[in-house]
Amino acid sequence: MFGSPETTPGGRALKFYSSVRLDIRRIEAIKDGAEVTGARTRVKVVKNKVAPPFRQAEFDIMYGKGISREGALLDLAVEMAIAKKSGAWFTYEGEQLGQGRENAKNYLHDHPELMVDMEQKIRAQAGLNDLEEEAFSEKDEAPIELD
Repeated sequence: MFGSPETTPGGRALKFYSSVRLDIRRIEAIKDGAEVTGARTRVKVVKNKVAPPFRQAEFDIMYGKGISREGALLDLAVEMAIAKKSGAWFTYEGEQLGQGRENAKNYLHDHPELMVDMEQKIRAQAGLNDLEEEAFSEKDEAPIELD
């Protein structure tokens, strides 16, 4: 069979009228022992009238907490070669974060200063620090003070 087996309820019109359509799929369950604590999720942009379509993102959704910031930072750091993954071990600047993704995420959660440092390096390598400085520069108008 070719294409997606899913159909959009509401007829054909919704496919044409919508500006953005996302395909959200659970890839795997995140477990802590036998208990399921979250889901690894893949989101594909099926249609987008306002930005480039067909992009894809993967992230962790932790039940009761939301999207895992530690997991997203860890994935980006490995992708940008800021952190290293050898086998199941994650290493950042010579310091071992943990064996397995969940242990490394827990280590980052317990050491927020390390997480902030990692985020700054990711932003610097992606060129996002310059954008923040431009957004909050002094050449913008000063805020209006109310009496």
